[in-house]
Amino acid sequence: MVDNSRGIAAMSASVVVFILNDALIKLATETMPPLQAIGLRGIFATAWCLLALLASGEWRQVGGLRHPAVLARGLLEAAAAVLYLVALAYIPFAVATAINLSTPLFLTVLAVIILKEDVRWRRWTAIVAGFVGVLMVIQPKLDDFQIWTWVVVFASLVGALRDILSRYVPASVPTLVVSLSSAATVGLAGGVWAVAEGWQPMAWHGVLYLIGSSMLLAAGYQLLMIALRSGAEFSVIGSFRYASVLWAIVIGYIVWGDVPNLLAMAGIALVVGAGLYMLHRERVRRT
Repeated sequence: MVDNSRGIAAMSASVVVFILNDALIKLATETMPPLQAIGLRGIFATAWCLLALLASGEWRQVGGLRHPAVLARGLLEAAAAVLYLVALAYIPFAVATAINLSTPLFLTVLAVIILKEDVRWRRWTAIVAGFVGVLMVIQPKLDDFQIWTWVVVFASLVGALRDILSRYVPASVPTLVVSLSSAATVGLAGGVWAVAEGWQPMAWHGVLYLIGSSMLLAAGYQLLMIALRSGAEFSVIGSFRYASVLWAIVIGYIVWGDVPNLLAMAGIALVVGAGLYMLHRERVRRT
């Protein structure tokens, strides 16, 4: 029987770290173009990963960057980020966010097809219920959908493929090296794009937001890779990404004063219920 507890803990922690990172990058983009912020954040995160490699002594294994699975994962990371950001310029943020949270569904489907995981109807029901809860919280309007929504769908699929590839990264390649690959690739893609568009002046507080965001991003990469390489079933740990919408609501209220309506509160309850049911089923399977 597969023990998913370590993967669940790491994925849950990564959700918190990534959503805090998103809040800081959102604040930073209020002072500079989004792709410029993404590029700088990636460069700073690369620096943090390099420092961690030097401190841990794992820099001796940096040659793992050349492994095909690591290279492919880095490229997919950059592609997912760029596709999402391009589409975000043309469709409402709420719609893009809702579609992007379909990644766990893609991850489950790919885990069944590629990794041959056994996903039964109870788990499928909980996953779909969690996604319905997310839609209830974000409440996208049907008339907002257009061609760019399909770009976000594709970005979500690319993100799921990236996570599946993590299972093929050899155990000999340290997690820090994989995190370095992700940070450097995203930083390079965002930086080149920003330079092509024309570099803009930046406020100091925006740069400070980026520094904090980059530290969280580097930590998030680590936690995500720990979750994906824990041996836990992707169809289980992937569903815990839905918790990000709960943290987003809390942070949105504290920072921007956003208050969810009754339908959103019902969606929150559905998301929490789906997650708790997944944990319950995990305990039943282990016993």
